[in-house]
Amino acid sequence: MLVIVLTILFIASFIRSAFGFGEALIAVPLLAFAMPVEQAAPIAALVSITVAAVAIAQDWRHIHVRSAGRLFLATAVGTPIGLWALHALDGRLVKMALGAVVAAFSLFALARHRQPVLHDDRHAWAFGFGAGVLGGAYGMNGPPLVVYGALRGWSPRHFRATLQGYFLPASLMTMAGYGLTGLWTPAVTRGYLQALPAVLVAIVLGRAVNRRLSGPAFVRCVHVGLVVVGTLLLLQSMGWIGG
Repeated sequence: MLVIVLTILFIASFIRSAFGFGEALIAVPLLAFAMPVEQAAPIAALVSITVAAVAIAQDWRHIHVRSAGRLFLATAVGTPIGLWALHALDGRLVKMALGAVVAAFSLFALARHRQPVLHDDRHAWAFGFGAGVLGGAYGMNGPPLVVYGALRGWSPRHFRATLQGYFLPASLMTMAGYGLTGLWTPAVTRGYLQALPAVLVAIVLGRAVNRRLSGPAFVRCVHVGLVVVGTLLLLQSMGWIGG
């Protein structure tokens, strides 16, 4: 069982380190087959903090600070609305709609010869707000942020670093919440420490891949990743996979 957990966290950390996103829909659903979700989610959050902290330490010069700040502030506004939506809306329908929109957007982008581009941060609030709503309701901050990064046309290093500049404080807030609600247990800490060596190796390998990708190849990989994310959300909404 430990080997399975370490393998899941290694793959999730590698993907997050290489592309800046994508581990959330891999780690928690798969870990939930090996342990209670109340333990899987905090472990995944600790791993997320680790990946983000290492990425920032390595590439802090490449963070678009203004973009990350605006996204995070808008997220703080959207999160309470997401918490309300958790009780007021049908989660399966929301996941289905989100999955369809994300997958369709990226399939459209992959089919175009020229990628759509946002030239400034004027629309950052909308994507950050959407991330907050989805994060508060379903723990899915990532898709709107990744779409925004793709539209901004950031280089692979800027994309990875800026998203980690957002995810670090967001994950710290999430972990504080787990601590206050009693979900950060000794078993969670023990599981995280057992996985830490594998996570650190995955971070190094993921960064190496990130630095080797050219801009156009990276953008294509991001959109392929978003198609996968959208498809997973659709499958979750239909109850075909856990989540």
